[in-house]
Amino acid sequence: MDDLDRLQDELLARIDGAADPAALEALRIAALGRGGRITAMMKDIGSLDAAQRRAAGQALNAVKNAVADALAARKSAFDAAALDAALVIDTIDVTLPPRPESAGRIHPISQTIDEMLAIFCEMGFTVAEGPDIETDFNNFTALNIPPEHPARQEHDTFYLPSKPDGSRLVLRTHTSPVQIRTMQETAPPIRIVVPGRTFRADSDATHSPMFHQIEGLVVDETTHMGHLKGCLVEFCRAFFGIDDLPSRFRPSYFPFTEPSAEMDIGCSRAGGGLVIGKGAEWLEILGCGMVNPRVLENCGIDSTRYQGFAFGLGIERAAMLKYGIPDLRTFYESDLRWLRHYGFAALDVPTLAAGL
Repeated sequence: MDDLDRLQDELLARIDGAADPAALEALRIAALGRGGRITAMMKDIGSLDAAQRRAAGQALNAVKNAVADALAARKSAFDAAALDAALVIDTIDVTLPPRPESAGRIHPISQTIDEMLAIFCEMGFTVAEGPDIETDFNNFTALNIPPEHPARQEHDTFYLPSKPDGSRLVLRTHTSPVQIRTMQETAPPIRIVVPGRTFRADSDATHSPMFHQIEGLVVDETTHMGHLKGCLVEFCRAFFGIDDLPSRFRPSYFPFTEPSAEMDIGCSRAGGGLVIGKGAEWLEILGCGMVNPRVLENCGIDSTRYQGFAFGLGIERAAMLKYGIPDLRTFYESDLRWLRHYGFAALDVPTLAAGL
């Protein structure tokens, strides 16, 4: 027993004096390892008689447990010291500004929407929004889109499952349903601009199943085609930053406007590129027209007293033209490298006074 007391005192002293985790591990192996001193003594117990074996086993187990507890305590002390040292080295001062390479970027779609709204709101428009899921009436019927129109087909439009009465909701194919909602709920005069997501079953380098549009609507007693042209010409000049941007309007057809037109802006494709501005060629940029009287009547507005104009354009396409983005699909790939290249600083808030 005296030998066991001396062994325990010796091992505990050596454990307490271990200089580092490596020295502590060496002590553990020397005492409790396969060839350790205590392990060897445990093996020798089998040679004793029954009475001696029991007493020796209890005494030796007490020494073994004391040594194991001391080893665990010393290891915990080393681990705590290592953690404290690491925390000192890795301390982060949360009052410091973020590293420039870690700064977030505004997505080009968000920035383009803000730029467009800055222009139209300066013109006196207010922003209106609506749900992504719409009724067939708001999305098609109220806009004078006939039942046989291709836009109503399954291969062009995302429909939700049928209701018990057979009707189906639809993921809106344009932001025009917000115009319908506004005309149903608000008496003229109306002057709104509507940005938002839209959905169509199409996907390639210039089309996406989910994309963004912005539309404008003006309804009052005196608005005419000249106001529409002046509004859109000034918008394009401000958006692209070209004061003398050439533009033209071509007759077109849309079910919800009459007369209808498409607006082209001047461009040059010399050398295989595309430059917005003066040039020998034209680029279609948006569709527009005077609101069809049937649309006004569908919304409960007297078409003999009120008239107005509407227009719409794709936000992704406008961003691609302005910022030289070649493929629409990259807008939705969540590539941080792409966002760092094409994104905008959080404080680059567009205004007409400070610049877009």
